[in-house]
Amino acid sequence: MKFETFMLRTLFVACMAVCSLVMGAMVTATPPAVQLASSRSVSSILPTAPTACALPADGVVCPRLNG
Repeated sequence: MKFETFMLRTLFVACMAVCSLVMGAMVTATPPAVQLASSRSVSSILPTAPTACALPADGVVCPRLNG
């Protein structure tokens, strides 16, 4: 009976150590910086932008037109 109790206590300590390490990693992790804007200049982006949006009668959805 003492061996089983020792094994259960060891398992409990190991599980608590793993949980603590995972929780510590989640708390101290810093996400990488997100680049929202590209490094391209505005003059190179404007020719690819659509010139007009064809809105349907309901005016809610702006479908993307191929061409």
